[in-house]
Amino acid sequence: MTDLPDIQSQDDGRAVIIDKVGVKGVRYPVIVDDRANGVQNTIAELDIYVELDHRKRGAHMSRFLEVLNRFHHENIISQLEKFLAELKVCQKAKAAYVDMRFTYFMKKLAPVSKIASLMDYQCFFSASLKDEFRFWIGVTVPVTTLCPCSKEISSQGAHNQRSLVTIRVRYTGFIWLEELIAIAEAAGSCPIYPLLKRSDEKYVTEMAYANPKFVEDIVRDITQTLEADTRVAEFYVESNSFESIHNHNAYAMVYHGQHPEF
Repeated sequence: MTDLPDIQSQDDGRAVIIDKVGVKGVRYPVIVDDRANGVQNTIAELDIYVELDHRKRGAHMSRFLEVLNRFHHENIISQLEKFLAELKVCQKAKAAYVDMRFTYFMKKLAPVSKIASLMDYQCFFSASLKDEFRFWIGVTVPVTTLCPCSKEISSQGAHNQRSLVTIRVRYTGFIWLEELIAIAEAAGSCPIYPLLKRSDEKYVTEMAYANPKFVEDIVRDITQTLEADTRVAEFYVESNSFESIHNHNAYAMVYHGQHPEF
């Protein structure tokens, strides 16, 4: 068979380094650590990139998937540094990156009836390998928030809504996804549940009313918790409240670290 030309490896004379080039939206089965059950199988969506040298015209797109397929039967999360190292070698790159988003399920008991059901959470991992390996984990957790101002000024009731709390951390000691989920849920006015009976609905309604929170309260409470955890090196926290009586959201964010990456 006649050798085909390698167009991607052609010299490029424009002298422009491309910070990230690669593939986005790759759906792939992955194995993640599960605190209760050991491991959990799920489907992730991956974005995989390398830094492209100014002399190279393009990256070899097929090689991203070739390297990924080598880890098909492994817990890729524990192998991310190795995965990125192999990617750097095959692409002859100085840096490699991967962002991974997936749905994670946990069994959750209703607060009064104790009926069990499965709650889904959106989770993500981000890793990079350049001069050093950097790894972030994160969760987005729905909670109920009840407005402190609305409660204070109203003779009856207070507006409340579903909010999304996002926590991302770079750690020096292992942290479970379940730990971040618990921190987020504790910071809201009340957790969200997939299945509630009448006694449960009464409980969560009254719990939220007794525990009003601004978005500012949520990110500050989480910040104090993460600052006190010696395993956390850097973190990013945001609270996004889908206001029930306004045509806009309420939002707050705190970032603690030296390398803004989001």
